[in-house]
Amino acid sequence: MKKIWPVILLLLLTACASKPEETELHIFAASSMTEALDEFIEAYNAVDPNVTIIPTYDSSGTLLTQIQEGANCDLFISASPKQMDALDETGSLLEGTRVDLLENKVTLAVPQGNPKGVEGFDQLAQLLESGDVLLAVGNSDVPVGQYTQKIFAYYSLDETSLAGALTYGSNVKEVTTQVSEGTVDCGIIYATDALSAGLMVVDSATEKMCGRVIYPAAVLADSKHPEETRVFLEWLQGNSPRDNAVRKMFETVGFSPIR
Repeated sequence: MKKIWPVILLLLLTACASKPEETELHIFAASSMTEALDEFIEAYNAVDPNVTIIPTYDSSGTLLTQIQEGANCDLFISASPKQMDALDETGSLLEGTRVDLLENKVTLAVPQGNPKGVEGFDQLAQLLESGDVLLAVGNSDVPVGQYTQKIFAYYSLDETSLAGALTYGSNVKEVTTQVSEGTVDCGIIYATDALSAGLMVVDSATEKMCGRVIYPAAVLADSKHPEETRVFLEWLQGNSPRDNAVRKMFETVGFSPIR
């Protein structure tokens, strides 16, 4: 009997060693990433079935706060460099992992049929000043709202004086829903959200109006699975920024490769 136990123990250890360890990665991503990342997570299951990706979607500002308060997060994808910078400045990012992942566009979208006949940002500025339009925008603490504030500044619009012409959303999905349901005449949202919701885009903001809409990504310094997270991030980046299946999947939902 004494000779059997070592053999049994060796067999058990061999069996455990041969079985791949299952890993859970917690990804915090801007709500505008929802459709794209859900699709990629499903595809990644075929690449590595032993890794389970658990996404959390919300405004980048809300996700930043949750991370700063100690939430379990391995990878952060923000809709603006501002939130990523806040983590970078406190040493919360794993060194060498921060990348500019994707680029989006800020657009002016309208409900089906465009009942108000909104034509573009130039006309919108005039309609807002005359109080003849109801516009949905993001709160000032979320990236889409911050890009909107830059557009207002570009047109010399005073947001406080436009209170009666504006409704707000705590993230871009809430703004998109208001446009989709026709409770507003138009909304300022990302190109990706307009595409996923099947909304008509009447104009896109230029870089001069609101800057570039860059989505940075990085592994968190306190990630429980840094190597597995690195691999997933590398997969999201792809080998070629322009001729790559992963990149083409991103472009299908409205994102652009970093130029």
